[in-house]
Amino acid sequence: MTPRKRPRSQPRRPSLTRPLRQGNHTTGIAPGVVDVAAIRRVGAGWRVLVLQRAPGHRRAGAWEIVHGSVERRERPTDAARRELLEETGLRAETLFSITVNPFYLATNDTVQMAIAFAAVVSAGTVQLGPEHVRAEWVTVAVAKRRLAWPRTHELLDHIAWLLRAGDAGAVDDVLRVGNNRE
Repeated sequence: MTPRKRPRSQPRRPSLTRPLRQGNHTTGIAPGVVDVAAIRRVGAGWRVLVLQRAPGHRRAGAWEIVHGSVERRERPTDAARRELLEETGLRAETLFSITVNPFYLATNDTVQMAIAFAAVVSAGTVQLGPEHVRAEWVTVAVAKRRLAWPRTHELLDHIAWLLRAGDAGAVDDVLRVGNNRE
């Protein structure tokens, strides 16, 4: 069977895993990271789980949300659930895909894509992994003052807006990730 050719008017779409060439230089793009804001509803607002990095780890003392790498052949949604469980001992009751945040990682010359999620969780006991020494449930405003990364501040703004009614309203069918019961 002969492969079907694309009409000349349609440009080839770049692959997210293929390197991009700029002159003699190559920079790769990899969707290799997930950011997961663990949230729970309290009254009319949301509380966000913030985690403080442990001494002896990268970014020691910094406050962050759940964050981690997507393992080889792992879907980002599965990585989000795994990282949430590993770092906090919590399970997502509902998982929402919120946004994608690019950032440059100089150590391997790649533009990484952090796929950002909101994980609605019950008020269970947080069981910290070795990367963190402290966890607190705080308001979105307090979280934004504490968290180190500006892209996380933007993620929380997106969550507060999109989930203001408790779900994602008219766009819930697009943002809610599959069957979220584990």
